[in-house]
Amino acid sequence: MGETTTSVKNKKKKWTDEGIAGLIFVLPPVIGFLMFTAIPVVFSIFASLTEWNSMTDLTDWSTLYFSGINNYKELFSDEQFWHSLWNTLFYMIGIPIGIIWAFALALAFNKDIPGVKVFRVIYYIPVVSSIVAVSLLWKWVYNGDYGLLNQFLKWAFGIQGPNWLEKEHTVKPAIIAMTVWRGVGNTALLYLGAMQNLPKSYYEAAVIDGANAWVTFRKITWPLMRPITFFIVITGIIGGSQMIVEPQIMAPLGGENYSAATIVFYIWQKAFGSADAKGFACAAAWVLAVIIFIVTAIQFKLSPQSDNYLE
Repeated sequence: MGETTTSVKNKKKKWTDEGIAGLIFVLPPVIGFLMFTAIPVVFSIFASLTEWNSMTDLTDWSTLYFSGINNYKELFSDEQFWHSLWNTLFYMIGIPIGIIWAFALALAFNKDIPGVKVFRVIYYIPVVSSIVAVSLLWKWVYNGDYGLLNQFLKWAFGIQGPNWLEKEHTVKPAIIAMTVWRGVGNTALLYLGAMQNLPKSYYEAAVIDGANAWVTFRKITWPLMRPITFFIVITGIIGGSQMIVEPQIMAPLGGENYSAATIVFYIWQKAFGSADAKGFACAAAWVLAVIIFIVTAIQFKLSPQSDNYLE
């Protein structure tokens, strides 16, 4: 009996020690989340209702002038905000373009042909490359005087291309082309992984039924890609909504008539540019957060509710 009691006490002590050890391991990420996510998010809600700028002393909250929803009213009446929001939505055109290109690449990469692994690596290199370096490279490609693209157009077709990044009607398509090129390798890899895990029985049944390649693709391959396509669209929309580096490097002032600026570029300019209106920038950031939430919720609502994607 005494031995049993000792055993129970040892188990209790063991679980207590394990609990303490677990708590120690959990504390750093929890503290990090509170310090760098939760508290800043809560403060940004409050800051969006104030006239906070770099001259405000945050140790003395009495210097934070409470302005209510004036920042939001000013935001919705700002023409540059609507320009940047439209530009951000326009950049989303790159999502379906990238999906089509990546899916075609994945179909090719899934074939057992010589050198296919080399091409997989080549297409993935831009994904792991520095986004700043890639943006600077494409900025040189698009240069109107000595850029590689205009040199090619002149050599191949005898035409003089525009200064792509300084014209209102060409800067957005130019940036879209760069972002699609940079991200297609990652999307193709996701599709490839999904294709290589598809059940072989479906294709065997299709062969027995005499289905041709197009019917097999339309009735089996593409429907079974719906979950990964849904994931790519969601992450593409969220990532596209937060794009800033590309326009900031390729069109530092937002382009002609603010034609290249994204909503995050607009927020950054208001928070850290000459305007120096951090409270206003917080309001714009919350509007962006609400937009992303609504769009994501709609996507989840429209997503297939059944796991049988071949219905």
